[in-house]
Amino acid sequence: MGKLTLSLIGLLALILGAGVWVGLGLVGTGIVTMSIFKSSFPITKLLAQQIWNSAVSMEMLALPLFILMAEILFRTRLSEALFSGLAPWTRRLPGRMSHITVLACTLFAAVSGSSAATTATVGRITATELLSRGYDRKMVIGSLAGAGTLGFLIPPSVIMIIYGVLAEESILKLFMAGIVPGISLAATYMAYLAIRSTINPAMVGEATPSTSWSEKFEALMGLGPVLLLILSVIGSMYGGIASPTEAAGVGVAGSIVIGLLQRSINLKNLAEAVFHAAQTVSMIGLIIVGAMFLSVSLGYLGLPAYIAGFIQSLQLSPLVLIFVLLVFYAILGCIMEGMSAIVMTLPITLPLVLAAGYDKVWYGVFLVLVVEMAQITPPVGFNLIVIQRLTGDKIGTIARAAMPFFLIMAAFVLMIAVFPGIVTWLPDSLAARN
Repeated sequence: MGKLTLSLIGLLALILGAGVWVGLGLVGTGIVTMSIFKSSFPITKLLAQQIWNSAVSMEMLALPLFILMAEILFRTRLSEALFSGLAPWTRRLPGRMSHITVLACTLFAAVSGSSAATTATVGRITATELLSRGYDRKMVIGSLAGAGTLGFLIPPSVIMIIYGVLAEESILKLFMAGIVPGISLAATYMAYLAIRSTINPAMVGEATPSTSWSEKFEALMGLGPVLLLILSVIGSMYGGIASPTEAAGVGVAGSIVIGLLQRSINLKNLAEAVFHAAQTVSMIGLIIVGAMFLSVSLGYLGLPAYIAGFIQSLQLSPLVLIFVLLVFYAILGCIMEGMSAIVMTLPITLPLVLAAGYDKVWYGVFLVLVVEMAQITPPVGFNLIVIQRLTGDKIGTIARAAMPFFLIMAAFVLMIAVFPGIVTWLPDSLAARN
C-alpha cells in the first residue's frame, strides 16, 4: 500500500506539473492507477457511470444557475449602488469608509457564490474611491483581498455545491452553515480595521461631511434591489419555499431584472454572461467528474482507508488533526488552486475528520475557509491576480497587504474547531424545525 501511495503522488505531480488540465489529470491518474493495480476491473464502465452520475445530479443543476447569476450581476452597476448606499452609514465608524469594502463584499457574496467575481465587482469601485480619498493603500488592498474571499463562504457558494456533490451532503445544510461564520468573519475584519485605524488615524482619509438620517435612508434605497435579491434567494431556501436549484433560478431572473432596471444589461452582454458561465461550468464539471472517478478508484484500491488508519494510529487529538490539516492546505494553496486541492484530497481527509468527531457540514465550512486562505496566498492565489489587474500592484505587495487577513482566517478556523457550534447551530436549528 505504501508503494501505491508513492506511485499515486508521483503520477499526480507528473501529470499536473506537465500543465495538463486538472480534470483530465485526475481522470488519467485514476485510469493509470487502476490499470496497474486492478487490471481486471472494468475501468471504462466505472468512468462512464461517474460521468452519468455527475450529469444527472439534482444538486449540480444549481451550479450553472448561480454562476450565471454572478456573471450577470458582474455586468450591472451593482458595485456603484453598493458604494453609494453604504458610504453614509460608515462615516462615523472607527475606520470610516474602509468598512465599505467588507460590507459590500458581504452583500455581493450573498448573491454571487464566486470569490473572484466578488473581488472584481466590489474592488473596481471601492479600491478606486478609497485610494482617491487618501486611505492607506495597504489597508485598502488587504481588506479587499480578505473580504473578497467571502464569496465562497456566504451562500450561495460554488465551492459548497461542489463539496456537497462529492461528499453527498445536503447543499441547503451547507448553505445555512456558511451564514453565521460568514457574518462573523466579516465582523472580525471590520473590528481589525477599526482597531488598526484607531491606533494609526493617518491610515484613513479625512472625515467627510455628516449626513442627515433622511439622506442616509435615501442612500439605502439604492441597496433595495440587491437586498430584495438576497431575500429572494436565501430567504426562499431558509423558509423551505424553494430548493437550492429553484432559488438559483429565482436569482438568475432577479439579476436580469436588476440589470434591466439599471439599463446595464442588453442582449450582447447577456450573451457574454451566458458564454462565460458555460465556460466556467464546463471547467468545473470536468474537475468534478475527475474527482469522483479518482475518489471511487482509490476506494476500490483501499488507499483512503489505509491512510486514515495510519493517521489514526498516531492518536492525534481532534484539534491537533485540524491544525495539521490547516497547515497542509495552507501549503497546498501556495502551489495549487483551492478547488482542485479540495477535490484531490477529499477522499483521504474526509474519513479522518469524521473519525475525529466532526460532521460533513462542519468540514465543508472548514474546507471553504482554507480555500479562502489559498485565494490570497502567492503565487497562485486567484484573488491576488484579480487585485493586481485592478490596481497594478505587484503580487508580492498585495500578498503582504493581505497577510493580516490571512492570519485572521487561520485563527477563525481554529476557533470553529474549538467551538463547532458556530457552524452547526443554524443548520441543526433548520433541521429541528422541519
